[in-house]
Amino acid sequence: MSCPSKSESPHDLNCLTIKELEQQASLRMDKQTRDYYNEGADSGSTLLENTQAYGKYRIRPRVLRDMSIIDTSVSVFGTRSMVPIGVAPTAMQCLAHPDGEIATAKACSDAAIPMGLSSFATQTLEDVAKASGDNPHVLQLYLFEEREHSRKLIRRAKNAKYKAVFLTVDTPMLGRRNMEIRNQFKLPKPYKIANFAEDSNSAAAETVMNGSSPSNLNNEQAKKSASTKASPQKGYHDGTKRSPPSGPITFHTHAPNPTLCWDRDMDWLRQQCHPEMEVWVKGIATAEDALLAVHHQVDGIVVSNHGGRQLNGALATLDALPEIVQAVQGKIPVHVDGGIRHGTDVFKALALGADFVWIGRPVLWGLAYKGQEGVELCLRLLSDEFRLCMGLAGTVKVADITKDYLVKMDRSGFISRL
Repeated sequence: MSCPSKSESPHDLNCLTIKELEQQASLRMDKQTRDYYNEGADSGSTLLENTQAYGKYRIRPRVLRDMSIIDTSVSVFGTRSMVPIGVAPTAMQCLAHPDGEIATAKACSDAAIPMGLSSFATQTLEDVAKASGDNPHVLQLYLFEEREHSRKLIRRAKNAKYKAVFLTVDTPMLGRRNMEIRNQFKLPKPYKIANFAEDSNSAAAETVMNGSSPSNLNNEQAKKSASTKASPQKGYHDGTKRSPPSGPITFHTHAPNPTLCWDRDMDWLRQQCHPEMEVWVKGIATAEDALLAVHHQVDGIVVSNHGGRQLNGALATLDALPEIVQAVQGKIPVHVDGGIRHGTDVFKALALGADFVWIGRPVLWGLAYKGQEGVELCLRLLSDEFRLCMGLAGTVKVADITKDYLVKMDRSGFISRL
């Protein structure tokens, strides 16, 4: 149960909102990192609409209810989270701060908030699990065409007690990110894609997109390494058969998988993960696919458009949420990410039927600002805002939050009940 703390943390007068946190982070990140984290696909219209969608709704507060005790906690992955908020998996967090995913894991553990880890993290899943302790953690997964790479990662996640895998399903190919292209994005020394460092056939520990070699190699060693490892190659179809990606695992060559399909791959993934880990699909945006997810016995859905980084012009996640909730009919949990910048946004997502929300970029901004302390600040801001919103709206537990507390505004400023 979440009650007011007797010794509340002092305010950071530089950062009283997530917007101010973004501004502080921007001052501390180099241009390549700032652009990589903040960019959306193409013109960025979907990225923008993810945040703007929350402005279409207004809250209908109820009054004269005993608000002396407010319970913001929810059950998720068999444990109790202090708020219905998780930290979404985002790649290469050491770009924001040298402590990277370890700092994020420690902040999440202290706040009793679940953490998602990207497959393309700069810290190993084992090290992140150790930093998380008993706090629930989930692994975001790109299902590679060469199944053995994915099988190894799943086995390691099981051994490290991850609660679930979040299969990213919205990357049959990668969206166009113009600043990433213009900046010729490379993972700088000495950072590496840690989860693939043990694969003797992989240079993923050395590069993301033809990035730089680790600093512990001298020039002769680097030349020898380059000569003995095949260059990464994208998969292709020659008109007769499909050739999968080859060579070292890199994000651009191996993460996109145009061959994924419901019938074959979901059965395989459930067999690999169950019963130790749940299987969720991340990237659902329509009722039709939500129904297929239920049919294929996934354990949960994350409504997501990859932070606006894939299909520009796609629905904002909040706009996609209601039809998915209606289609699922409570058979499996429905979570949502994208565009959440305030505790009132969390309230609105829950009112529209989400069971839980995931936060991405604000956590990276906190990490860039002050490492673990900055992530703790981000989570505290959102949690405090959400609790305050619940109290002022007249709800004492998360289950009370329904669409009865919202109205929607049209472009003319007229409101309608949901």
